[in-house]
Amino acid sequence: MNASPSSARPRRIGPFSVFPIGLGCMNFSHAYGAPPPAEQAERVLLAALEAGVTLFDTAALYGFGANETLVGRVLKAHRSKIVLCSKGGMAGVQFPDGVKRVIDGRPEAIRRDCEASLKRLGTDVIDLYYLHRWDKLRPVPIEDSVGEMARLKAEGKVRALGLSEVSATTLRRAHAVHPIAAVQTEYSLWTRNAEIAVLAACREIGAAFVAFSPLARGYLGAEPPDVKALDAKDIRRTMPRFMDPAHWAANLKLREAFVALAAQAGCTPAQLALAWLLAQGADIVPIPGTTSLAHLHDNLGAASLALPAAVIERAGALVNQRTVSGPRYSAQSASEVDTEVF
Repeated sequence: MNASPSSARPRRIGPFSVFPIGLGCMNFSHAYGAPPPAEQAERVLLAALEAGVTLFDTAALYGFGANETLVGRVLKAHRSKIVLCSKGGMAGVQFPDGVKRVIDGRPEAIRRDCEASLKRLGTDVIDLYYLHRWDKLRPVPIEDSVGEMARLKAEGKVRALGLSEVSATTLRRAHAVHPIAAVQTEYSLWTRNAEIAVLAACREIGAAFVAFSPLARGYLGAEPPDVKALDAKDIRRTMPRFMDPAHWAANLKLREAFVALAAQAGCTPAQLALAWLLAQGADIVPIPGTTSLAHLHDNLGAASLALPAAVIERAGALVNQRTVSGPRYSAQSASEVDTEVF
């Protein structure tokens, strides 16, 4: 495999042609502590658009709706230029003691989430609509959830269907109900679960693979996160790779060789990580998120990198499921996803 200028060619997701790197918008409202000022988020969104990004990814869950409102407001004037993606089946629900995250894949919940998302996004149609999580604990058959999504598509409320964090078996069951255009799952040098079976299943049915957290939640970026300074609400506080001292020490040591390889190759660590992903197949679209203009442009630079195959292979050999220390999720979080695990 060789990351070459061809990496910058548009990639297909169902009926859409997109820039090879999209923008994950979660960081503006959710998951990593206090969100940035709205003005900063707006600058990053518009800078991504100006730089050629066409795929923008949000969800009902992010900021309990605030992220969709932000993305919809900022990008509304540019709606015809972008592929707008959102997710339902996991959203904020009001309880007596506050709003809490609830996974609910029942058909009525899917419809409720989609219609609420349309209003917040200020659009008549969502281009790519994902089931955020298969509701396997209730449980709701995947066929029921996807069946309702198919009805939303038939009504013109969504254009293509996707699934997030599912196994190859679940993907095939869903695809038998309605064609699935994309699967979105965490995929990076340090999280390789997709390579077990679901990536091959995507290729079998012709679905694109959208890789979230392609920079390993900051681990593969310019500077690793300071785990002692993470905000109380930062989701990395629940992740053993970051919060277990032994795991984190081992992972920091591992990172040194990766950073050195990037320097030798004449690129940044983030660019090397993204170039590795792009080199895994033309059907893969990474969606790194950032609140920084500098990091945005750094990330997008990976699309035009021309790195020797040996560098790509060395990166994959350095950081992988055998060399990274610790599981990606806590036991509780792992129970909520359907992704195959090593």
